[in-house]
Amino acid sequence: MAKYIAKRVVAAVLTLWALVTIVFFLVRLMPGDPFTSAKLTEQVAENMRSYYGFDKPLLVQYFVYMGNLLCGNFGYSMKYTNKTVNYIIGQTFPFSADLGIRALVLAISVGLVLGIIAARNRGKKIDFFCVIVAVIGTSIPDFIMGAFLQYFFGIKWGLLPVAKYNGIEYTILPALALSFYTLASVSRIMRSSMLEVVQQDFIKTARSKGLSEMRITCKHQIRNAIMPVMTVLGPTVASVLTGTFVLESIFAIPGMGKYYVESVSVNDYSMVLGMTVFYGIFLVTANLIVDILYGVADPRVRIGRK
Repeated sequence: MAKYIAKRVVAAVLTLWALVTIVFFLVRLMPGDPFTSAKLTEQVAENMRSYYGFDKPLLVQYFVYMGNLLCGNFGYSMKYTNKTVNYIIGQTFPFSADLGIRALVLAISVGLVLGIIAARNRGKKIDFFCVIVAVIGTSIPDFIMGAFLQYFFGIKWGLLPVAKYNGIEYTILPALALSFYTLASVSRIMRSSMLEVVQQDFIKTARSKGLSEMRITCKHQIRNAIMPVMTVLGPTVASVLTGTFVLESIFAIPGMGKYYVESVSVNDYSMVLGMTVFYGIFLVTANLIVDILYGVADPRVRIGRK
């Protein structure tokens, strides 16, 4: 097990290094720079480039950035004066994470229940309903779903606020919009996995022993069917907990999305790099944890990857 975990950790570190390197050089390929877009005089722009080290060779800039990154320093924002990227992430991530946790709990709990109910009632009306929900959820982008919820529940019926993040009632619509795709995906995967497991020999053996259908479902089917769901939880958890940039803009949530979108439009290299790397660290770490848990839950995985 220790060897399996060590391999996963090394792979995660190499993935992060590749991500940082690729994003660093891609950002530098963006047209213009933060200072020309700010309409500064040429002399001031040159001084700013010198201050941020842009007058040095690209490889020197890369190694300086990597050195700072190893110390946990994402650098200073080039748009927001005297504010570090670390500070902005620290101020905005709690809002994105709070929204993400609410959406994640809703998506996983409801998605698993819908998948189990659909599989247990295959071919019936409730199965058809669950399949329709899964198709709609995976077909409609979250920002379209968010606008739909805003119009009906906020504007037309006046049941919930349409924007801001000033209380628990403000979190309901964005959490629903953010959770819908994950809910539909989990439901679809769980249904397919349940239907596959029910054909296995150990299920037939359990029935031949006279076990009740409820016990077979809870103790044997769900336990084995949930494994494929675990494989998608890594990227799902990371993407949901860090919020959706467009969705946060629609609901005026003061999360990471607002700053990320603005930093791209004004070529704020430090902000783009910092938030991309932060998201990458979150994604790789979530995948690593899920990978390890998958190996613990199913010994065949770690044996097959030795």
